[in-house]
Amino acid sequence: MLLVESGSRHLLEELIPGIYKSHAGVVIDLVTCYAGKPTALRDDARVYRVTDYGGAAGREKMLADLRPNNYDVLGLICSAEPIMTKWKWWLAWKLDEAKSFALNENGDYFWIDRGHSSILFHFVMFRLGMSGAGAPATIVRLLLLPLSAMGLVLFAAGVHLRRALSSQAPHGRP
Repeated sequence: MLLVESGSRHLLEELIPGIYKSHAGVVIDLVTCYAGKPTALRDDARVYRVTDYGGAAGREKMLADLRPNNYDVLGLICSAEPIMTKWKWWLAWKLDEAKSFALNENGDYFWIDRGHSSILFHFVMFRLGMSGAGAPATIVRLLLLPLSAMGLVLFAAGVHLRRALSSQAPHGRP
């Protein structure tokens, strides 16, 4: 199993002991941007730091280091924190042979697959502010955005046109 620490460390500190308890003999490796490793992680775990894999060549090197491990499961922290977002989704895309799950800030998780698409849809809509009582206001703001932008463009054009016309007109009488 490969876990991507793309959120607060305490989430993995709570998750890892449960995984070890439920799945005896599982090997957990970690991709992280943090120094050190979670205390719950066993000593035999491999830790891959994204800081060691900079740029496009670094990403390909990380992929080359991860692929031989043939991970069956990929765990992604999705906790509304902008930590390693691009890395997390890039790894989910590139390690597509692994079954992926998302862990949220409440410690809940769900599998990322077609069978759980309704849960994934609600999760994404919640993150976008498109669920609950805030959804209508968000939709109205999205619909008004083009009108607001057009209004600002027309106002700026009017100001510049007036300025151009006033600089062309004669100023006063001789």
